[in-house]
Amino acid sequence: MTMTTLPLKEINHQAIRILCRELGIANTIRFIHQYSNGAGNYTEEREAYFENKSLEDIFEEIEDSKKKSLK
Repeated sequence: MTMTTLPLKEINHQAIRILCRELGIANTIRFIHQYSNGAGNYTEEREAYFENKSLEDIFEEIEDSKKKSLK
C-alpha cells in the first residue's frame, strides 16, 4: 500500500474543514487558539519576575497559593 504525502497547506485545509464539520465554527476557533504562539518574550518576563526573589520566596508563594485555592 502506497500513501501519497499531501502538502501541508492541503492537510491544514482538510483538517479545518473536518473540525468545522464535527465541532462547529466557534469550537474550531477555540481549539485553534490553544495553539497560538502568544506574544512577548517569555524568557525576559520570567527573569524580570524572579529577579529579586530567592528560591525560598518562590516556594512560599507556591504554598500560599495552594492554601488560597483550598479555601
